[in-house]
Amino acid sequence: MDRSRKGKRIKNKGTPTMHNIFIIYMAPGNNEQMVHYEDTIKNKVAHERIFRYIDFNLEITLRNVFGQKPVAVWGSRDSRANRPKFDRMQPGDDILIIEGETIKLLGKIAAKTINPDLSKELWKNLRGHTTDSWSLIYFIANPLEINLPFMEIRELFGYHTAWNPRGFARISDDRLEEFYSKYDDLYSILQRIKQGRTYDQRLKAEDLQTSEPETVELRSEDIREILKNGELSAHVRMQWQLVHLGLKTGARVWIPRSDQPRIKKEFAFADFEETFSAGIDMPARYVENIDVVWKEEFRIDAAFEIEHSTAIYSGLLRFSDLKIIAPNISYPLFLVAPLTKKSRVFEQVKRPTFKKLGLDKEVRYLSYERVDEISRFFEHSSSGMNVEVLIGKSEAVQ
Repeated sequence: MDRSRKGKRIKNKGTPTMHNIFIIYMAPGNNEQMVHYEDTIKNKVAHERIFRYIDFNLEITLRNVFGQKPVAVWGSRDSRANRPKFDRMQPGDDILIIEGETIKLLGKIAAKTINPDLSKELWKNLRGHTTDSWSLIYFIANPLEINLPFMEIRELFGYHTAWNPRGFARISDDRLEEFYSKYDDLYSILQRIKQGRTYDQRLKAEDLQTSEPETVELRSEDIREILKNGELSAHVRMQWQLVHLGLKTGARVWIPRSDQPRIKKEFAFADFEETFSAGIDMPARYVENIDVVWKEEFRIDAAFEIEHSTAIYSGLLRFSDLKIIAPNISYPLFLVAPLTKKSRVFEQVKRPTFKKLGLDKEVRYLSYERVDEISRFFEHSSSGMNVEVLIGKSEAVQ
């Protein structure tokens, strides 16, 4: 094994950091594995079963990722073959659980530990005895039962149609580098396949050339609006409402660092996660300057750009950056603006510059008035609040 690469991210010039992709193979009909799968992945594990066996630092890590929610956990035997692969496992890596010819589950690595005592607690055989050595333990964020043909992985990574991994496997470096030279994010691609949507390769520089300017001219009425008293507070008010709604969904929330002091001053809220971008499949700068972002564990749930008076549509440009670096994003992009701005929003999203990136198919228009309506409805309750509520109240632009 090349020790110089142990535990390090693979980097390829011109592309973002690439995550490892691990595969866990379960033979069809293996009743013991399926019982454990139901117990510790599908049903997840309560904190009290985990925390008494782990150190304080790992407990803090798990609390930061999962909050109070139970945790999906899996493990592998501590063998000479498995240990080098486990050593390379890092937070944010992808993991697939395969049963026969089916991709059963997709997830992200949140943390790992080598812990025989926790293994004995979690995995007993069907006769009541403990299993002997599933002590290479990994905690899985964003577990998603996806049930896709394993042939999708063979095709994405250029493996022979007869290739079948066994046990605990890892996609090889050369195939990872080839994949990430073309694509952005395996998790999003598999989600799109499951949804019956197409997925795209990264855009090349020559594909982005356009004679159209990236900005929109300021109109006189826009300048007057910018100079109005209370203009800033309207943006901050809407930003706070979206933050507050995100908290009601159970998501972690983020706004640009430069905006956080204003939210703290006006609404006495400062609980923004310092490591918000950890595990996300793109460089932090493409996420952390968006007006509002909701995140569930290691996956973004929704992104919002608020356009109150600016006619330059800086929000659309930030969404453009997202689409360039991550063309297969599967979460909704909301452009939030007053109803009086609706026609302008639609007009600008449909500009050739943005249509070329497919933003007209991804961006949804959400009016201030709809956000106010949702906020009033959920003022005293969070039951039923989720991203789907906003999707239902927003409008497609295409």
